[in-house]
Parts: sequence; structure tokens; C-alpha cells
Amino acid sequence: MNSFSRTVDVLHRAMNVGNLRNSVYADNLANKDVPNFKRTEVNFEASLKKAILSQSYKPEFIMARSDPRHVSNWKQIDYRDVHPRRVLDFTSTYNNDGNNVDPDAEFNKILENQMRYTLFAHAAAFEYSQVALVLRT
Repeated sequence: MNSFSRTVDVLHRAMNVGNLRNSVYADNLANKDVPNFKRTEVNFEASLKKAILSQSYKPEFIMARSDPRHVSNWKQIDYRDVHPRRVLDFTSTYNNDGNNVDPDAEFNKILENQMRYTLFAHAAAFEYSQVALVLRT
């Protein structure tokens, strides 16, 4: 896979995660008054970073395994196998009724997510404009 394809694929995956986050944050806000409702968060970037770093990093010493059930000290992760995970926040409480949705924090997360989505969309458009520039010349 070439650099362009990989970059565009990662950008599209990030934009899809942005769409998922918007729906999760909207669900959190819609349930802000429901007793004992626990907000949900989406985790993706840390796993994606780990997968991308595993592509370029290989430890100097890799333990030999005599059986496939043995644990390896290193495994290369394909970034295409990384998927977003929804995680419930059971550790915090915002209201006395057990609900942990802070509307102001959720609105800030929506704004941050929208700005991140816009950045990814501009980056994808830039990648395609570079291809168009090469094809024109």
C-alpha cells in the first residue's frame, strides 16, 4: 500500500470515528436527565497510534516460540484491524441521581470533535488536490 492510500484511508477512518463520536455525544446529552445513566466515550486514537508505530518499530530481540499458544513479546498490528471502542464511564458521577453527564463538557467535546472532523476533511481534500495537481501537469 502506498503512502497516499494509507494516508487517505487513515483520514477516512478518523472521519468515521468522528461521526460515531457525534452520535455518542448526542446520546449522552439526550440522556442527561435519566437517573443512573452512565455516559459513553469512544476510544480510537491510542490504538491506532500503537498500530502505526508497530509497523515501523521492531525490537532488537524477539523471543522464539516453540508453540503458537506461547505469548510473544512483539506483534505487528495492522492499522486496518483497529476499530473504535465504546467505553462506559462508571467511575464518575455528576448528579446526585447517579447520572454522570455534564452538559457543558459534552458540548465542549462536540465542538472539539467537529473541529477535528473539519481538520481531517481539509487534510483529505489536500491529499486529493495534490493528486489532481500531478495529473494536470
